[in-house]
Amino acid sequence: MLETERLILRPWEDADAPACYRYAKDPRVGPRAGWPPHTDLDNTRQVIRDILAVPETYAIVLRETGEPVGSIGLHFKSDLAQGDDEAELGYWIAVPYWGRGLVPEAARAVLRHAFENLRLSRVWAGYYDGNEQSKRVQEKLGFVFQRTTEDVPVPLLGETRRGHSNLLTKERWEALSGADAPVGGDTP
Repeated sequence: MLETERLILRPWEDADAPACYRYAKDPRVGPRAGWPPHTDLDNTRQVIRDILAVPETYAIVLRETGEPVGSIGLHFKSDLAQGDDEAELGYWIAVPYWGRGLVPEAARAVLRHAFENLRLSRVWAGYYDGNEQSKRVQEKLGFVFQRTTEDVPVPLLGETRRGHSNLLTKERWEALSGADAPVGGDTP
């Protein structure tokens, strides 16, 4: 479990299914990240069991209410992260919480964990063309553009897209973090 000023990042549980479904059924959420909106509560329960309830994936829980409103995690051996000392950062947040700085706040805690506890040397992040919010999150966190790839397969949606890949090294993270100074001048 990881904690921030406004959030608790903890493993997903079956009991989170109703809240997760309420937000993940919104067609503005999943397709941006490459997955279809959830179809019903059973679909959400299956996603929690098969995809979200894995090591280093966390429910983004509002400290104030105890409700999960998104997900964030480190994915190993992904399309971007190939080495044993690297991972890919993935995240989504419910529409009512867009623009509140919750994903950057959660990501800072996950990145600290990745570099300090898991001793990773590199964390990748990507976004599909048009997802300016995800691009902005990665910029705020200090990720550096690496490449654009045409025709990236999006298997869960049966399509291809243009994808952008960014990288944050441990050295850059340390330089930007300093003595807990917010990256990019943002405050949570």
